[in-house]
Amino acid sequence: MRIIFMGSAELAIPSLQALLGSRKDELVGVVSQPDRPAGRKRVPTPCPLKAFAEEAGLPVMIPEKIGDPDSVEFLAALKPDLFVVVAYGQYIPTRVIDLAPHKAINLHPSLLPNYRGSAPIQWAIANGDTITGVSIITVAHKMDAGDILRQETHPIADNDTSLSLHNKLAKTGAKLLLETIDDIRTGTVSRTAQDEGQVVEIRKLVKEDGEIDWAQPAATIRNRIRAFDPWPGSTCKLPTGEILKVWCAERVEGNGNPGELLDDQLLVATSDAALRLIEIQPAGKKRMPAASFLNGHPLPAGSLLG
Repeated sequence: MRIIFMGSAELAIPSLQALLGSRKDELVGVVSQPDRPAGRKRVPTPCPLKAFAEEAGLPVMIPEKIGDPDSVEFLAALKPDLFVVVAYGQYIPTRVIDLAPHKAINLHPSLLPNYRGSAPIQWAIANGDTITGVSIITVAHKMDAGDILRQETHPIADNDTSLSLHNKLAKTGAKLLLETIDDIRTGTVSRTAQDEGQVVEIRKLVKEDGEIDWAQPAATIRNRIRAFDPWPGSTCKLPTGEILKVWCAERVEGNGNPGELLDDQLLVATSDAALRLIEIQPAGKKRMPAASFLNGHPLPAGSLLG
C-alpha cells in the first residue's frame, strides 16, 4: 500500500521507524507541523518527528492547515491508499481522509474510550491507574471517537513517570500499528465501535497542574509528581519563597500539618501521611538528590513548604 504518515510529537517516531523498517508498504509522504518558536530566545525549532524525518533523508510536508486546497492537491497527487496518524496535532478534515481508499488510522496511548483527549499518559498516572494501553482507531469527525481496530493493554509500574511510560507505549504502539496495517492489507481488519456510555474525557495539562497541594493524600501527590515529569513539573515553595521542583518522592508514615517538615531531611507531612523528597531542583539549578541540596541549604524540622 501507498502510505502517508502524519505526526509531530516524540510519540510518532517509533511508529515511523517501524513503518520504514517493515518494507511491506511504500511510504510516499511524511506530513508534520511547521517550525515553532522555542526556548527563551524563541528560536524557530522543528518538532521531533520533522527533525527525525529530515535526518533520515525523508521529504516532509509542513502545512499550516492540512485542509487547505494546496495541501489537498499535493496529497492527492501522491495517490495514497492509507493515512497513518500518530500525535499529529491538527484536525484532519474528511476531504483529506477521503483521498485514500482505506481512509486514515490513528494511534492513541490509552484504552479507548477511556481517556479521550490530550495527555492520556499523564492523567492515567495522576489518577493512580495501574493499567493503560494503546488503541489503534479509525480517524473520525469527533476526536478519538473512531472505531477500534486493535487494542493492547500495558501495566503502569509504580515508578513510571509520564516520560518512561510514554516511551514504553510508543514501542507497543508501533508494533500494534504494523499489525493493524497488515490487517488492512490482507482484508482481515475488524472494527469495534466505542461505547459512548463509557467515555472518559480528559483535558490538556496546564502549568498550574504542577503546583503541589500538601493537603492532598500522600499517594495522590506522589502520583502527580510522577505524572507531571517532565512537564509541567511539580513545584512548591521553600520557606524563603523560592520555587522548588520535586521530581521524586516516596510515601512514608508520618503526622503533621500539611506542608510541615517532620525532620531535617525533607520529610513533608500531607493530609494522611508524609512524603520523603528524594530528587529535587532548586530554581536556576539542575536536578539533584535532596541530600545534596540540604548540604548547603539546611531546613530544620517545623519549617513549612508552601
